[in-house]
Amino acid sequence: MQTQQSHFGDEQVRAVHIREQNLGNLEDAVSRYLPALYSRAYRYVDDPHDAEDAVQDALLSAYKHLDQFKGAARMTTWLTSIVTNSALTKLRRRPRRPHFSLDERLADEEGYFLSDRLADSRPSPESECIQSEMHCNLMESMMELSPLLREALQLHYLDGLPTKEVAYILGVPDGTVKARVARARSKLKQQMKAL
Repeated sequence: MQTQQSHFGDEQVRAVHIREQNLGNLEDAVSRYLPALYSRAYRYVDDPHDAEDAVQDALLSAYKHLDQFKGAARMTTWLTSIVTNSALTKLRRRPRRPHFSLDERLADEEGYFLSDRLADSRPSPESECIQSEMHCNLMESMMELSPLLREALQLHYLDGLPTKEVAYILGVPDGTVKARVARARSKLKQQMKAL
C-alpha cells in the first residue's frame, strides 16, 4: 500500500517538474520569438490590433494547456501552430464585408451596371494550372533535399524567419544557416531546370 502511495507521489513530483520545465521553455520562447509570432498572426489577419489579440489569446491558451505539450516538437513550433490557429479563428469571426449586386445600376451613369465596370482580376485557368504545376514541382524538389537543407530553407523562406532566429532554432551559427539556404536554393534551381 505504501509503495503505491510512494509511486503516486513520484508521479506527482515528476508532473510538477515537467510543468515547471515546460513553463520555463514557454517563457524563453515567448521572450525570444514574440515578434515572429506577431508577424505570423499579422500575415493572416492583416490588422495590427487583431494580430496582437490573436497572439495574446494564443499565449493564454498555451499557458492553460501547457500540460498538453509533450515535447515531440520544439516549443516554438507548438506556439507557432497555436498562434496560427488563433489568427485563423480571429479571421473567421470577422464580420463579412458588405455585398453589392452586380446588377445594381450605377448612379452616375444611366444604363450601366456595376458588372460593366468590374474587370476580372482573377488568374486565367491556364495560369492557375501552370502555377499549381510549378508549386507541385517545387514541393517535390524540396522533398528531395536533405533534411538539414530543407529545414533551413523552410524556416527562412516559408516561415519568414530571419537568419539569426533560424540559427537559434537549429542550434547552428548564422553562417551555417546562410550556407545551407544557399545550397538548398542552388539545388532547387538545378532540380527545377531538369523538369
